[in-house]
Amino acid sequence: MPLPRRLARINRRATNRISGLIAGRMPGFAIVVHKGRNSGREYRTPVNAFQNDAGYRIALTYGSDADWIKNVLADNGCELDHRGSRVALTAPQVIHDPDVSWAPLGVRQILLALDAPYYVQLQLAQ
Repeated sequence: MPLPRRLARINRRATNRISGLIAGRMPGFAIVVHKGRNSGREYRTPVNAFQNDAGYRIALTYGSDADWIKNVLADNGCELDHRGSRVALTAPQVIHDPDVSWAPLGVRQILLALDAPYYVQLQLAQ
């Protein structure tokens, strides 16, 4: 089971504000910039993100029904602050991988321990 919803609420109110200050510059981390599907408000969510040939893969540590991924799917994309640059991403696809084979070894072990088998693949916008 992914991380508990209660922890997500705590992270949204406290931890994300602090980690958001550095997550866009640290290896393995990024900030998803997305619009609320009802409010239209801009949100910034720290995530584990990894670049690949097609674009980026982002771990869904809270599962595939977290608010931020719902927003990205509804808008068919987002922007990503990653290592000091902002990139536009589109065509989100939520993928289930029980072995977390896409993730680097150390990250894979953590995601397996968290039982977080989902990720989203996003393409670079043209």
